[in-house]
Amino acid sequence: MGGVASGDAQFDGTAAAARFDTTRWTLVLQAGQRDGAGGREALARLCGAYWYPVYAFLRRKGRDADAARDLTQGFFARLLDKDVLGAADPARGRFRSFLLKSVEHFAANEDKRERALKRGGGAWHAPLDFDDAEGCYRREPAHEVTAERLFERRWAVALLDCVLARLRARSTKGGDARVFERLKVFLAGPLPDDSYAAAAAELGMSEAAVKVAIHRMRGRYRELLRDEVGRTVETEAEIDVEIRHLFDAVAG
Repeated sequence: MGGVASGDAQFDGTAAAARFDTTRWTLVLQAGQRDGAGGREALARLCGAYWYPVYAFLRRKGRDADAARDLTQGFFARLLDKDVLGAADPARGRFRSFLLKSVEHFAANEDKRERALKRGGGAWHAPLDFDDAEGCYRREPAHEVTAERLFERRWAVALLDCVLARLRARSTKGGDARVFERLKVFLAGPLPDDSYAAAAAELGMSEAAVKVAIHRMRGRYRELLRDEVGRTVETEAEIDVEIRHLFDAVAG
């Protein structure tokens, strides 16, 4: 999706800026509010989106699959149980950096204690699906890639997956899912001219209508990308910098 990233630098973010709060860790700060279902729902969303970068980081740091799974589960449970997010300070930087430092600290403490993670007793359980985690990890790049670099890459992929999922939900609501699934390939950038004609023929649309649909889809994607990134940085000015970093991480 490099084409979307390069185009995003010229994206008019005026509308998004109007909705931008001074502190934009909205989902993170909401997750730090332990009382009420809203905080737990927000934390569940964070866990669901970003647990795999943590798992991959721990595996690359030398933990075996079972240990990495236990540490990942325990870490996200601790985010709520110990009010870690409630004490998080957006002014200290990007959320992904905060998360990585927190994981390192948590794992170091667990190593010192040398004890199994406690579960039960009313503890909150992160809804994480580890079924294919090890399979995903074994498909990661060669081990010369550092744990930190792998974390950055998987964080970027997870965030972009969230954006695509939000775009799919918005695009298919009350509409034809076939159109989105057929045209999403154009989010990656320009394709040969005959690709538009082929898509039009398959969808029973005119080529002009297909191009309009793609233009609108790209605009919605850029808007959602800025919104998703904006949830994890302190100021609006950091959004474009973070977007460039994300696509560099995916390409690197």
